[in-house]
Amino acid sequence: MAKKERIVSYTARELKAKRAKGESLTDWSRVKAMSQKQVDRLADDDDGVLSEGWEKTVMIGLPHGKEAIKLRVDKDVLGWFKGTGKGYQTRMNNVLRAFVLSRSTPGHSSRADKH
Repeated sequence: MAKKERIVSYTARELKAKRAKGESLTDWSRVKAMSQKQVDRLADDDDGVLSEGWEKTVMIGLPHGKEAIKLRVDKDVLGWFKGTGKGYQTRMNNVLRAFVLSRSTPGHSSRADKH
C-alpha cells in the first residue's frame, strides 16, 4: 500500500508570502541553475518518459460538460482505479477520452460519426 501523504493547499498569495519569509523548502538557486535538459531528465526519472506526440492530447479551452451515468465495470478494474486515490473517476474518464481520441484520427470512421 502506498504511503499516505499529507497534502496541503495554499493560494498563490500565501506561497509568495512564505517564500518572502524564507519558508520555502526548495533550493531556488539550484533550480534556476539547472538546464532544461536536466529538468527534463529529472521529470523523466520521476514520472517516466513522455510518449511521442503527447502534446497533441492537450485539451485547450473549457472541458465538456459531464453527465452522470450508471456504468458497470469489472471489480478488478474498478479496484485498480480506486487504488490510485482520490479522483479515480476523472482518471477513468481520461482513459475513455484517450481511447475516443485514438479512434478520432483523420481517415478513421466511427459509428458516432454516422449519427
